[in-house]
Amino acid sequence: MNRFIRICRTMHSWLGVLVLPWLLVIGFTGFYLNHADLVLDVIGQRPFSEAGFDAVKPPRPITIDDAKKLSKRIWPDEPVKKVEVDTYHGRRSYIMEKRSGLIILSIPTGHYYVKDGWTRRTYAPDGRLLHTKVYWDGIFEELHETGWLGGGMGTWFADMVALAMMFFGLTGLILWATPRLRRLRRRLSGLQPGQRLRRMGSRGYS
Repeated sequence: MNRFIRICRTMHSWLGVLVLPWLLVIGFTGFYLNHADLVLDVIGQRPFSEAGFDAVKPPRPITIDDAKKLSKRIWPDEPVKKVEVDTYHGRRSYIMEKRSGLIILSIPTGHYYVKDGWTRRTYAPDGRLLHTKVYWDGIFEELHETGWLGGGMGTWFADMVALAMMFFGLTGLILWATPRLRRLRRRLSGLQPGQRLRRMGSRGYS
């Protein structure tokens, strides 16, 4: 029994070290999911307005060739899966899909956007970065569900952490309960106070 308790104590110690970072992540992201506005107020993002975009006119009309050239500069090793024309932020735009995200070119102004899973970067027609928006909702939800960012590993990593947390709780319960059960067993198996006194007297302690 003592050997089993030593094993549980060792497991409990190491599991506590291993799962602590994810306990903090799960706790923080769970708090965010319940109090998103409060957390976003603390994190904050720089306000940005596109009100002046419509005043910018490209020197020549934006065409599909411009969109293709732009797509070759961003994630150049990835082919374009799909190109379509749709409205984005109130302007007709070329929207190009790649494995890593979307490239969106505004036809009236020449501004463009690059969207991956967690950010949207806004660029001026000359390529200057104007603004970066972070999609905290997606980041925190994915961290809470999978324990990792990227999604390539699915949920197996989060499942492993969940199992480790279960063993952490189980070993903690064993370490807490075992000495108490021993004391209870000793009390139940011991003599009543009157019987104990009579036995001590018979042994010469009176």
